[in-house]
Amino acid sequence: MKKLEGILLIDDDDTNNFLNNRLLTRMQVTEKIREFRNGKQAFDYLYSVSQNHYDTNAPEYFKPALILLDINMPVMDGFEFLALFEKLNEDFRKDVVLALLTTSEHNQDTERAAASNIAYLTKPLTTEKVQQLLDMYF
Repeated sequence: MKKLEGILLIDDDDTNNFLNNRLLTRMQVTEKIREFRNGKQAFDYLYSVSQNHYDTNAPEYFKPALILLDINMPVMDGFEFLALFEKLNEDFRKDVVLALLTTSEHNQDTERAAASNIAYLTKPLTTEKVQQLLDMYF
């Protein structure tokens, strides 16, 4: 399988980020993984990448192929992030796959995800869930 360009993990829980990073690294899905603790940090990063406002030689900057996004976070939650993400340039967004990765099983959250045509995964992230995403979108 071809490796993904990069993955963003957006979750305020350090343990989840650590475990998800470890799983993705073990699966050898990508060489590039970045973690953000809230949607605002992640959106600011993506905005910079989408506008080419960064040092192109800096390895910590890349356009992600996959974003795993928690819903419940401080500063900016997952749905607020999604609303801003939709305002980024369509050419930038078109080949970025978003998946909600959450503990929430509320009907309202699952319906919002379905309305936005976004994959909805419940924690914990597993090899099987990652493989399903890869098979479905890549």
